[in-house]
Amino acid sequence: MKIGKRLRRLRLQAGLTQEDLANRADLTKGFISQLENDATSPSIATLEDILNALGVTLGEFFREDGDREDPVVFRREERVPSGESEPGFLLSFLIPRAHRHLMEPVLVELEPGASTEPIGGHEGEEFGFVLAGQVDLHLGDRVHRARKGDCFYYPADRRHWLKNSGKRPVTVLWVASPPSF
Repeated sequence: MKIGKRLRRLRLQAGLTQEDLANRADLTKGFISQLENDATSPSIATLEDILNALGVTLGEFFREDGDREDPVVFRREERVPSGESEPGFLLSFLIPRAHRHLMEPVLVELEPGASTEPIGGHEGEEFGFVLAGQVDLHLGDRVHRARKGDCFYYPADRRHWLKNSGKRPVTVLWVASPPSF
């Protein structure tokens, strides 16, 4: 089986560049390119890392396309940490291959003083639900505070980011439509 073509198809379905996939799997863009061109073969461990970044299990990868069924329930252990995460800030993809859907839900966890990277305006809308703590939503020149149980919703055409200015960790369910993370 030539796995390169299948990996490329999954990457494109996820809306990822080779560099995006490489960052998520902690590999190089050149290695991803070699894999997709069947110029090299990955170890099982490396293939698992790549498939985890794509939200696909080994079984799903080797199953014939006609045998695939879209899952409905996604387990905690299926979450994929984003390459954008850094100390004090963890962004996890909740739905594997969410890039091919209309919405992209992520879980944002911020330690006190941490923030997400500012995102310039883009097409679409975003929704957030604060699961724990309190967070400041910076939206253009305004700051909106949301506490546990509060939610926010806005057109994403303005610069925006989240900051934990409190003393406790913050957890936010954040949904972008169309996918933009």
